[in-house]
Amino acid sequence: MNQTIEQLCARKSVRVFTGQPIAPKDRALILQAASQAPTAGNQQLYTILDITDQHLKDQLAETCDHQPFIAKAPLVLIFCADVQKWYDAFQDAGCQPRDPGAGDLMLAVADALIAAQNAVTAAWSLGIGSCYIGDVMEQRERHREMLGLLEYVFPAAMLVFGYPTQQQASRPKPDRCPMEHIVHENGYHRMGRETLRTLLRDKPEQKTYEEWCQAFCDRKYNSGFSREMTRSVAEYLRQFGM
Repeated sequence: MNQTIEQLCARKSVRVFTGQPIAPKDRALILQAASQAPTAGNQQLYTILDITDQHLKDQLAETCDHQPFIAKAPLVLIFCADVQKWYDAFQDAGCQPRDPGAGDLMLAVADALIAAQNAVTAAWSLGIGSCYIGDVMEQRERHREMLGLLEYVFPAAMLVFGYPTQQQASRPKPDRCPMEHIVHENGYHRMGRETLRTLLRDKPEQKTYEEWCQAFCDRKYNSGFSREMTRSVAEYLRQFGM
């Protein structure tokens, strides 16, 4: 296993930072790595918002499911799927472009997330931890106003970066699912009851499978933040005719 793969396997989410600032040269390297990510047709269908205003960080810590560590992160980046800039360019050039649609949005989201993961990987190689914040997709109306998001710009992910505390650095990384349940050969294979229970057998800990599954469903899938995310994303999708 080479160093790159070792780092990919070792990387874990970091939510508590030492407070040490990230040097400008390292910030620049993280952003440069993001911009070098694979991209559809070399379009770079994303825009990265570098949030340096502490008041904005404080607001995002509240609007993104009340997570105070967001406000304490020395580097906060929002990766926006951006169809607006190409649409504007086409209009300016007299190309008579069609209105952006679902396919354009999905392609831009993929571009944005690939760039985000490049930033995550680069940061980890520099000893800087990170955590994805999907909650930026919530509260569409407020975030659009806060961040000046235009019609065809969608906040696909937020990332917070900082140097991990010793506790965070030594904390074990959660186990991933066995590869045989993640990789399906030549097509999708729906998992039956026994396969699903085998896949999740290490999750329940002291609870029964049913108790653990119910608690997890309530906390993640049926939760208020999940319902708000679904509502908010649906509002964004209407901009793309979906």
